[in-house]
Amino acid sequence: MKLQGKTILLTGGTDGIGLRLARQFRGKGAQVIVTGRTPQRIATAEADGFEVIAADLAGPDGVAAVVTGLGGRPIDVLVNNAGMGAAHDFRIASPLVEDDERTLWLNLHAPIRLIAALIPTLRARPEAMIVNVTSGLAIAPNAGSPVYCASKAALRSYTLALRAQLKGTGIHVLEALPPVVETQMTSDRTGSKLAPEECARQIIAAMESGKDEANVGMVKFLRAVYSISPALARSIMLRF
Repeated sequence: MKLQGKTILLTGGTDGIGLRLARQFRGKGAQVIVTGRTPQRIATAEADGFEVIAADLAGPDGVAAVVTGLGGRPIDVLVNNAGMGAAHDFRIASPLVEDDERTLWLNLHAPIRLIAALIPTLRARPEAMIVNVTSGLAIAPNAGSPVYCASKAALRSYTLALRAQLKGTGIHVLEALPPVVETQMTSDRTGSKLAPEECARQIIAAMESGKDEANVGMVKFLRAVYSISPALARSIMLRF
């Protein structure tokens, strides 16, 4: 897909990978509408020239706010990028149900509901795309964040089925699987992290080349291991 002239709705576009995607989309000549929930980040994004729809997608009201904010305008691309993790490790402490629910809503329910709401708009475009940002952990989970892993694995499964449903239509479905990226969500983690600018670049390259999957950074290695031995891939990742 050529991005020049396309209208893109990007969730979670005021920080992290989303902000870098928004900037690179704009650099390609696309019109970008982003969603965000933090007033300070929304103000910063607006000052940077982006249209922002204020919405907390960790609940049903956020999805309604996005649809209302669009006001029926046509879009060519929906990028479900917004995501969060929840502390859910019984080795450390009892998890908070509220955090688990917000994680499941933001990572899984919101993308599904946005797709359902916007499919008619996307079908009406001569060329359209849905990009669901999952994670390398959708392939094989780690031990420390099971709810996050489960939500991303579920979105991966949904994406595979959705692609089959939309085969032969004008809507292309891409799954983007980042590794650990240097963002606020991973600020407490040590070890190697991919720069968000490079993550965004690889996702956009996959969009432009019409791929079904964007295995970003070290996820390429994980994907290769999984193709040889799913059990080995799971064994490696569950150590973390």
